[in-house]
Amino acid sequence: MQYTSYVDVTNYKSGYYVNVSNPWNDKSLGEFYLYPDTLTLPKELENKAVIRTPVKNVIAYSSTQWSVFLELGEIERVKGILESNYTDNVEIKRLLAEKKIEDVGIETSLKTEIVISLHPDLILYTPYSTVPKTEIGDLTGAVMFPFADYLENHPLGRAEWLKVIGYLTCREKDTDKWFDDIVSRYESLKNICQNVEKRPTVFSDLPCEGQWYLPGGASYIAQIFHDAGADYIWSDNNSTASLPVDAETVLSKARDADFWRVMNSTSHKFTYDGLAAENELYTYFKAYKNHNVIVCDIRESGYFEKSEYEPDMLLKDFVLAFHPEMLANEDYTPKYFYILKDEK
Repeated sequence: MQYTSYVDVTNYKSGYYVNVSNPWNDKSLGEFYLYPDTLTLPKELENKAVIRTPVKNVIAYSSTQWSVFLELGEIERVKGILESNYTDNVEIKRLLAEKKIEDVGIETSLKTEIVISLHPDLILYTPYSTVPKTEIGDLTGAVMFPFADYLENHPLGRAEWLKVIGYLTCREKDTDKWFDDIVSRYESLKNICQNVEKRPTVFSDLPCEGQWYLPGGASYIAQIFHDAGADYIWSDNNSTASLPVDAETVLSKARDADFWRVMNSTSHKFTYDGLAAENELYTYFKAYKNHNVIVCDIRESGYFEKSEYEPDMLLKDFVLAFHPEMLANEDYTPKYFYILKDEK
Protein backbone atom coordinates (compact mmCIF):
# COMPACT_ATOMS: atom_id res chain seq x y z
CA MET A 1 0.00 0.00 0.00
CA GLN A 2 1.68 3.21 -1.20
CA TYR A 3 -0.75 6.06 -0.49
CA THR A 4 -3.05 4.88 2.30
CA SER A 5 -2.76 6.16 5.86
CA TYR A 6 -5.13 3.75 7.58
CA VAL A 7 -4.50 0.29 6.14
CA ASP A 8 -1.30 -1.67 5.71
CA VAL A 9 -0.90 -5.05 4.02
CA THR A 10 2.15 -7.29 4.29
CA ASN A 11 2.87 -10.84 3.19
CA TYR A 12 2.37 -13.59 5.74
CA LYS A 13 3.41 -17.06 4.59
CA SER A 14 0.96 -17.95 1.82
CA GLY A 15 -1.44 -15.14 2.74
CA TYR A 16 -1.46 -11.59 4.07
CA TYR A 17 -1.44 -9.71 7.33
CA VAL A 18 -3.69 -6.62 7.31
CA ASN A 19 -3.69 -3.89 9.94
CA VAL A 20 -6.32 -1.13 9.96
CA SER A 21 -5.17 1.93 11.92
CA ASN A 22 -7.36 3.94 14.25
CA PRO A 23 -7.47 7.68 13.38
CA TRP A 24 -8.90 8.61 16.80
CA ASN A 25 -6.29 6.98 19.06
CA ASP A 26 -3.14 4.87 18.95
CA LYS A 27 -4.98 1.56 18.99
CA SER A 28 -5.61 -0.55 15.91
CA LEU A 29 -9.13 -0.85 14.52
CA GLY A 30 -8.31 -4.44 13.69
CA GLU A 31 -5.60 -6.94 12.73
CA PHE A 32 -6.47 -9.69 10.27
CA TYR A 33 -4.87 -12.62 8.53
CA LEU A 34 -6.04 -13.42 5.01
CA TYR A 35 -5.33 -17.05 4.22
CA PRO A 36 -6.29 -19.24 1.22
CA ASP A 37 -9.14 -21.63 2.00
CA THR A 38 -7.35 -24.36 0.02
CA LEU A 39 -4.51 -24.51 2.57
CA THR A 40 -4.40 -25.81 6.11
CA LEU A 41 -4.48 -22.94 8.57
CA PRO A 42 -1.15 -22.52 10.40
CA LYS A 43 -1.47 -23.43 14.07
CA GLU A 44 -0.33 -19.99 15.22
CA LEU A 45 -3.36 -18.41 13.51
CA GLU A 46 -5.99 -20.52 15.24
CA ASN A 47 -6.87 -17.77 17.75
CA LYS A 48 -6.41 -14.85 15.37
CA ALA A 49 -8.94 -12.96 13.24
CA VAL A 50 -8.66 -15.01 10.07
CA ILE A 51 -10.43 -14.34 6.78
CA ARG A 52 -10.41 -17.31 4.44
CA THR A 53 -9.92 -16.25 0.83
CA PRO A 54 -11.55 -15.91 -1.53
CA VAL A 55 -14.43 -14.74 0.66
CA LYS A 56 -17.75 -16.43 -0.05
CA ASN A 57 -20.57 -14.51 1.66
CA VAL A 58 -20.01 -10.80 2.22
CA ILE A 59 -22.17 -8.04 3.60
CA ALA A 60 -20.96 -4.66 2.35
CA TYR A 61 -22.08 -1.59 4.29
CA SER A 62 -20.91 0.95 1.70
CA SER A 63 -21.35 1.38 -2.04
CA THR A 64 -17.60 2.03 -2.27
CA GLN A 65 -17.15 -1.59 -1.20
CA TRP A 66 -19.69 -3.41 -3.36
CA SER A 67 -18.80 -1.29 -6.40
CA VAL A 68 -15.35 -2.90 -6.48
CA PHE A 69 -16.84 -6.40 -6.33
CA LEU A 70 -19.09 -5.35 -9.19
CA GLU A 71 -16.23 -3.98 -11.29
CA LEU A 72 -14.19 -7.15 -10.74
CA GLY A 73 -17.10 -9.39 -11.76
CA GLU A 74 -17.21 -10.80 -8.21
CA ILE A 75 -20.56 -9.35 -7.15
CA GLU A 76 -22.01 -12.85 -6.50
CA ARG A 77 -19.89 -12.87 -3.32
CA VAL A 78 -21.90 -9.92 -1.93
CA LYS A 79 -25.08 -11.17 -0.26
CA GLY A 80 -26.23 -8.03 1.55
CA ILE A 81 -25.92 -4.25 1.32
CA LEU A 82 -27.18 -1.27 3.30
CA GLU A 83 -29.65 1.40 2.22
CA SER A 84 -30.28 0.07 -1.27
CA ASN A 85 -32.85 2.81 -1.89
CA TYR A 86 -29.96 5.24 -2.43
CA THR A 87 -28.50 3.42 -5.41
CA ASP A 88 -29.51 3.83 -9.03
CA ASN A 89 -27.08 1.14 -10.23
CA VAL A 90 -29.02 -1.00 -12.70
CA GLU A 91 -27.17 -4.24 -11.94
CA ILE A 92 -27.54 -3.90 -8.18
CA LYS A 93 -31.23 -3.08 -8.50
CA ARG A 94 -31.69 -6.21 -10.66
CA LEU A 95 -29.91 -8.39 -8.10
CA LEU A 96 -32.04 -6.91 -5.33
CA ALA A 97 -35.23 -7.60 -7.30
CA GLU A 98 -34.11 -11.20 -7.87
CA LYS A 99 -33.28 -11.57 -4.16
CA LYS A 100 -29.67 -12.42 -4.98
CA ILE A 101 -28.70 -9.48 -2.79
CA GLU A 102 -30.68 -8.44 0.28
CA ASP A 103 -31.12 -5.00 1.79
CA VAL A 104 -30.08 -5.40 5.43
CA GLY A 105 -31.16 -1.99 6.73
CA ILE A 106 -28.98 0.84 8.00
CA GLU A 107 -25.81 0.63 10.05
CA THR A 108 -27.43 1.73 13.31
CA SER A 109 -30.51 -0.46 12.76
CA LEU A 110 -29.66 -3.69 10.96
CA LYS A 111 -32.28 -6.24 9.97
CA THR A 112 -30.67 -8.79 12.25
CA GLU A 113 -32.72 -11.82 11.18
CA ILE A 114 -31.92 -11.22 7.49
CA VAL A 115 -28.23 -10.74 8.25
CA ILE A 116 -28.10 -14.03 10.17
CA SER A 117 -29.95 -15.85 7.38
CA LEU A 118 -27.29 -14.79 4.86
CA HIS A 119 -24.57 -16.67 6.81
CA PRO A 120 -21.91 -14.02 6.15
CA ASP A 121 -18.29 -14.96 6.63
CA LEU A 122 -17.24 -11.32 6.35
CA ILE A 123 -18.93 -8.00 7.14
CA LEU A 124 -17.28 -4.88 5.76
CA TYR A 125 -18.46 -2.11 8.05
CA THR A 126 -17.78 1.63 8.06
CA PRO A 127 -16.04 2.70 11.29
CA TYR A 128 -17.26 5.95 12.83
CA SER A 129 -15.92 7.44 16.05
CA THR A 130 -19.49 8.05 17.27
CA VAL A 131 -20.99 4.72 16.20
CA PRO A 132 -19.87 1.63 18.16
CA LYS A 133 -19.17 -1.56 16.27
CA THR A 134 -22.28 -3.68 16.20
CA GLU A 135 -22.41 -7.09 17.91
CA ILE A 136 -23.67 -8.63 14.68
CA GLY A 137 -20.31 -10.33 14.26
CA ASP A 138 -20.89 -12.32 17.47
CA LEU A 139 -24.38 -13.32 16.33
CA THR A 140 -23.27 -14.51 12.89
CA GLY A 141 -19.70 -15.64 13.47
CA ALA A 142 -18.63 -13.32 10.67
CA VAL A 143 -15.36 -11.41 10.77
CA MET A 144 -16.04 -7.67 11.21
CA PHE A 145 -13.63 -5.73 8.98
CA PRO A 146 -13.45 -1.92 9.42
CA PHE A 147 -13.37 -0.43 5.92
CA ALA A 148 -11.93 3.01 6.69
CA ASP A 149 -11.54 4.25 3.12
CA TYR A 150 -13.56 7.42 3.73
CA LEU A 151 -11.00 8.62 6.29
CA GLU A 152 -8.20 8.89 3.72
CA ASN A 153 -7.45 12.48 2.72
CA HIS A 154 -5.33 11.84 -0.36
CA PRO A 155 -7.39 10.94 -3.45
CA LEU A 156 -4.99 8.13 -4.33
CA GLY A 157 -5.01 6.90 -0.73
CA ARG A 158 -8.77 6.58 -0.84
CA ALA A 159 -8.68 4.84 -4.22
CA GLU A 160 -6.04 2.36 -3.06
CA TRP A 161 -8.57 0.66 -0.79
CA LEU A 162 -9.84 -1.13 -3.89
CA LYS A 163 -6.74 -3.32 -3.49
CA VAL A 164 -8.15 -4.60 -0.18
CA ILE A 165 -11.07 -6.10 -2.12
CA GLY A 166 -8.49 -7.60 -4.47
CA TYR A 167 -6.80 -9.41 -1.57
CA LEU A 168 -10.16 -10.62 -0.23
CA THR A 169 -11.20 -12.08 -3.61
CA CYS A 170 -7.74 -13.35 -4.65
CA ARG A 171 -7.78 -10.86 -7.51
CA GLU A 172 -4.80 -8.82 -6.31
CA LYS A 173 -3.04 -8.87 -9.69
CA ASP A 174 -6.10 -7.29 -11.29
CA THR A 175 -6.53 -4.64 -8.60
CA ASP A 176 -2.80 -3.85 -8.61
CA LYS A 177 -2.98 -3.08 -12.32
CA TRP A 178 -6.24 -1.19 -11.91
CA PHE A 179 -4.72 1.02 -9.24
CA ASP A 180 -1.40 1.51 -11.06
CA ASP A 181 -3.32 2.79 -14.09
CA ILE A 182 -5.23 5.23 -11.87
CA VAL A 183 -1.98 6.54 -10.39
CA SER A 184 -0.40 6.97 -13.81
CA ARG A 185 -3.33 9.01 -15.13
CA TYR A 186 -3.69 11.06 -11.95
CA GLU A 187 -0.02 11.94 -11.64
CA SER A 188 0.20 12.84 -15.33
CA LEU A 189 -2.66 15.33 -14.99
CA LYS A 190 -1.33 16.67 -11.71
CA ASN A 191 2.11 17.31 -13.19
CA ILE A 192 0.84 19.42 -16.08
CA CYS A 193 -0.99 21.70 -13.65
CA GLN A 194 1.75 22.38 -11.12
CA ASN A 195 3.44 25.20 -13.03
CA VAL A 196 0.41 27.01 -14.42
CA GLU A 197 0.84 30.77 -14.62
CA LYS A 198 -2.51 31.60 -13.04
CA ARG A 199 -4.16 29.56 -10.31
CA PRO A 200 -7.87 30.41 -9.97
CA THR A 201 -9.47 30.49 -6.54
CA VAL A 202 -12.31 28.19 -5.52
CA PHE A 203 -14.66 27.62 -2.58
CA SER A 204 -17.15 24.84 -1.93
CA ASP A 205 -20.63 23.70 -1.02
CA LEU A 206 -23.97 25.19 0.02
CA PRO A 207 -25.14 26.13 3.51
CA CYS A 208 -27.57 24.08 5.55
CA GLU A 209 -29.94 26.17 7.68
CA GLY A 210 -27.62 29.15 7.40
CA GLN A 211 -24.47 27.21 8.35
CA TRP A 212 -21.79 26.40 5.78
CA TYR A 213 -19.83 23.18 6.31
CA LEU A 214 -16.69 23.71 4.28
CA PRO A 215 -13.99 21.14 3.52
CA GLY A 216 -10.90 21.64 5.66
CA GLY A 217 -7.71 22.82 4.00
CA ALA A 218 -6.16 19.35 4.34
CA SER A 219 -9.22 17.46 3.12
CA TYR A 220 -9.74 15.13 0.19
CA ILE A 221 -11.42 17.71 -2.05
CA ALA A 222 -8.92 20.43 -1.11
CA GLN A 223 -6.13 18.13 -2.34
CA ILE A 224 -7.92 17.65 -5.67
CA PHE A 225 -8.37 21.42 -6.05
CA HIS A 226 -4.65 21.90 -5.48
CA ASP A 227 -3.64 19.13 -7.86
CA ALA A 228 -5.95 20.62 -10.52
CA GLY A 229 -4.05 23.90 -10.38
CA ALA A 230 -6.41 25.96 -8.22
CA ASP A 231 -6.11 27.67 -4.84
CA TYR A 232 -8.74 26.67 -2.30
CA ILE A 233 -9.93 29.70 -0.32
CA TRP A 234 -9.57 27.80 2.99
CA SER A 235 -6.21 26.19 2.16
CA ASP A 236 -4.60 27.88 5.17
CA ASN A 237 -6.72 25.68 7.43
CA ASN A 238 -5.06 22.41 8.49
CA SER A 239 -8.24 20.47 9.23
CA THR A 240 -9.18 17.32 7.35
CA ALA A 241 -12.79 17.57 8.52
CA SER A 242 -15.61 19.94 7.60
CA LEU A 243 -15.53 23.42 9.07
CA PRO A 244 -18.74 25.06 10.36
CA VAL A 245 -18.63 28.63 9.06
CA ASP A 246 -21.44 31.22 9.13
CA ALA A 247 -22.72 32.61 5.84
CA GLU A 248 -21.41 36.13 6.48
CA THR A 249 -17.85 34.85 6.91
CA VAL A 250 -18.09 32.78 3.74
CA LEU A 251 -19.33 35.78 1.78
CA SER A 252 -16.57 37.97 3.18
CA LYS A 253 -13.81 35.51 2.31
CA ALA A 254 -15.14 33.86 -0.85
CA ARG A 255 -17.00 36.74 -2.50
CA ASP A 256 -14.28 37.16 -5.15
CA ALA A 257 -13.44 33.48 -5.63
CA ASP A 258 -13.29 32.51 -9.31
CA PHE A 259 -15.15 29.20 -8.94
CA TRP A 260 -17.75 27.65 -6.67
CA ARG A 261 -18.09 23.87 -6.34
CA VAL A 262 -21.55 22.51 -5.48
CA MET A 263 -23.04 19.04 -4.98
CA ASN A 264 -26.66 18.60 -6.10
CA SER A 265 -28.72 15.79 -4.59
CA THR A 266 -32.19 17.13 -5.38
CA SER A 267 -34.47 15.73 -8.06
CA HIS A 268 -35.27 19.11 -9.64
CA LYS A 269 -33.11 20.73 -12.31
CA PHE A 270 -30.20 22.75 -10.93
CA THR A 271 -30.02 26.28 -12.41
CA TYR A 272 -28.61 29.73 -11.69
CA ASP A 273 -32.14 31.08 -11.39
CA GLY A 274 -32.90 28.33 -8.92
CA LEU A 275 -29.87 29.25 -6.83
CA ALA A 276 -30.91 32.90 -6.78
CA ALA A 277 -34.46 31.98 -5.79
CA GLU A 278 -33.14 29.78 -2.97
CA ASN A 279 -30.99 32.50 -1.44
CA GLU A 280 -30.29 36.01 -2.71
CA LEU A 281 -26.92 35.86 -0.93
CA TYR A 282 -25.62 33.53 -3.64
CA THR A 283 -25.92 36.24 -6.27
CA TYR A 284 -23.25 38.31 -4.54
CA PHE A 285 -20.50 35.80 -5.25
CA LYS A 286 -18.26 36.49 -8.23
CA ALA A 287 -18.45 32.82 -9.24
CA TYR A 288 -22.23 33.11 -9.47
CA LYS A 289 -22.11 36.38 -11.40
CA ASN A 290 -19.62 34.93 -13.91
CA HIS A 291 -21.51 31.64 -14.08
CA ASN A 292 -18.54 29.62 -12.86
CA VAL A 293 -20.46 27.27 -10.59
CA ILE A 294 -19.08 23.72 -10.85
CA VAL A 295 -21.81 21.21 -10.07
CA CYS A 296 -22.12 17.46 -9.60
CA ASP A 297 -25.47 15.67 -9.82
CA ILE A 298 -24.90 12.97 -7.20
CA ARG A 299 -27.60 10.55 -8.33
CA GLU A 300 -27.15 10.90 -12.06
CA SER A 301 -23.37 10.48 -11.93
CA GLY A 302 -23.23 7.75 -9.26
CA TYR A 303 -20.72 9.94 -7.44
CA PHE A 304 -20.66 8.09 -4.13
CA GLU A 305 -20.50 4.66 -5.78
CA LYS A 306 -17.84 5.30 -8.41
CA SER A 307 -15.81 8.46 -7.93
CA GLU A 308 -13.61 7.17 -5.10
CA TYR A 309 -12.01 4.76 -7.57
CA GLU A 310 -11.84 7.34 -10.34
CA PRO A 311 -9.89 10.20 -8.74
CA ASP A 312 -8.19 10.70 -12.10
CA MET A 313 -11.60 11.45 -13.63
CA LEU A 314 -12.48 13.83 -10.79
CA LEU A 315 -9.17 15.59 -11.30
CA LYS A 316 -9.74 15.81 -15.05
CA ASP A 317 -13.17 17.36 -14.51
CA PHE A 318 -11.63 20.13 -12.41
CA VAL A 319 -8.71 20.63 -14.77
CA LEU A 320 -11.23 21.17 -17.57
CA ALA A 321 -13.04 23.76 -15.44
CA PHE A 322 -9.97 25.59 -14.12
CA HIS A 323 -7.62 25.24 -17.11
CA PRO A 324 -9.58 24.23 -20.24
CA GLU A 325 -6.56 25.07 -22.39
CA MET A 326 -4.78 22.05 -20.88
CA LEU A 327 -7.32 19.73 -22.49
CA ALA A 328 -7.90 21.72 -25.69
CA ASN A 329 -6.70 18.80 -27.83
CA GLU A 330 -9.10 16.33 -26.21
CA ASP A 331 -12.79 15.87 -26.84
CA TYR A 332 -13.47 15.35 -23.15
CA THR A 333 -16.91 15.29 -21.54
CA PRO A 334 -16.89 15.73 -17.74
CA LYS A 335 -17.99 12.66 -15.83
CA TYR A 336 -18.81 14.07 -12.39
CA PHE A 337 -18.33 17.85 -12.20
CA TYR A 338 -19.19 20.34 -14.92
CA ILE A 339 -19.61 24.11 -15.16
CA LEU A 340 -23.29 24.90 -14.91
CA LYS A 341 -24.49 26.51 -18.13
CA ASP A 342 -27.11 29.20 -18.65
CA GLU A 343 -30.64 28.07 -19.28
CA LYS A 344 -31.51 28.44 -22.98
